[in-house]
Amino acid sequence: MQKQISILVLLFGLILLPQTNYAQVDFNKKPDDDLGDVTDAYQELFFEALKQKGIENYDRAIEALLKCQKLDDSDAALYFELGKNYNKLENFSSAEEALKKAVNKKPDNEWYLDELYDTYSQQNELEKAINTVKQLVKYHPDYKEDLATLYVKTKQYDNALKILDEMDEEHGYSDTRDRVRNMIYKETGKKKDQIKNLEERVDQNPNKEKNYLALIFRYSENNEKEKAFETAKKLLEINPNSHLVHLALYKFYLDDSEAEKAVTSMEIVLNSNKIKPEAKLMVLSDFVKFVQDNPEYESKLVEVTSEVNDNDDVGSNIEVAQYFLSKGEKDKALKYYQKALANEPDNFGILRNVLLLYIDVEDYEQATQKSKEALERFPSQPLFYLIQGVAQNKLNHPDKAIQSLETGLDYIIDDTKMESDFYKQLSNSHTLLNNTTKAKTFSDKAKLLESAN
Repeated sequence: MQKQISILVLLFGLILLPQTNYAQVDFNKKPDDDLGDVTDAYQELFFEALKQKGIENYDRAIEALLKCQKLDDSDAALYFELGKNYNKLENFSSAEEALKKAVNKKPDNEWYLDELYDTYSQQNELEKAINTVKQLVKYHPDYKEDLATLYVKTKQYDNALKILDEMDEEHGYSDTRDRVRNMIYKETGKKKDQIKNLEERVDQNPNKEKNYLALIFRYSENNEKEKAFETAKKLLEINPNSHLVHLALYKFYLDDSEAEKAVTSMEIVLNSNKIKPEAKLMVLSDFVKFVQDNPEYESKLVEVTSEVNDNDDVGSNIEVAQYFLSKGEKDKALKYYQKALANEPDNFGILRNVLLLYIDVEDYEQATQKSKEALERFPSQPLFYLIQGVAQNKLNHPDKAIQSLETGLDYIIDDTKMESDFYKQLSNSHTLLNNTTKAKTFSDKAKLLESAN
């Protein structure tokens, strides 16, 4: 029966205690269930209990085992089976009592200890679980990780760190143990110990990129910028092909006004296939801000994003579109919004921006066609009917504009500003048709709504 506590679940605090899986037991080894020299009646009852347990009739299994007990209570396997059946019924007090008897009779049987550990874990009896795991560690070192986890749960952080240190020394470092270790440092506020541990790792294995990156992060977190910067530069010397180090370096270069180096680092990050899109987007956002203050690097920004866009990076396109929009360069902004829309055609926000920009740049043919397509996807969005109406009026198709605008009015809910815009466009349509009476009627409605606001 293999049992492993999930460290990840522990860190997020989703459960208080493990349920079914903890440290490892040798599945190839059969439990010591030697029935010894017992009567035929005892054997029949015992195997009847095993049969009933196999078909999940745990009550009947217990009845048979209790009858066995009356015949011969010397067999440890009897109490082991009783304990397992009581656990299945969540009768933990009876399970504990039975399993303790099994362990007392055979204290070196790891199966018995493991089932007792399960019982304590399900009851949240942490101290008892710790004492049991300490015995199990003698037989299976894998239980050490369980022990460290239990120490964390009982806030015995020094004991937990001691176990983690032992395991790191024996087996090398692991991500799961590092998560537990970092959680302990956070809980105890021992940032210096955390940094010291990472410094030792860098000294022990100076070619491992991961250790440097962790140390850079912790230095930065602890406001030790100079140490973080020096560590990043050291990593770059040791591994000039590292991409991840530039996630830190570009920031340091920006702070030190080393523009060329910062741009180079940002380019490496944005063109890397080893860095996650969300990290790239953060860097691109910083790049856009940098270019706003240093417009001479705008061509470099465009060059880099055009390369990034080959990877269908929607976020990058939007970032650059918003940059050009802030500068009033609507043609350039539209270009990048179009790229983003090509990758996410059902994104309402992007679609809205594209259609509004078509109107702004006076591309009414595209505004007409794309708003029709938009209404196929979003038939109840009044904005798209309004854009259709505006574009048709500009193309001198007032009848088509009126049809779209009158349909769209039915979808407006508590938006007097948009309703006023619809009336203005209807007034324009009727003006184009030389219907001055209706044109004035809609114009008056628009003014009335505006004055009400």
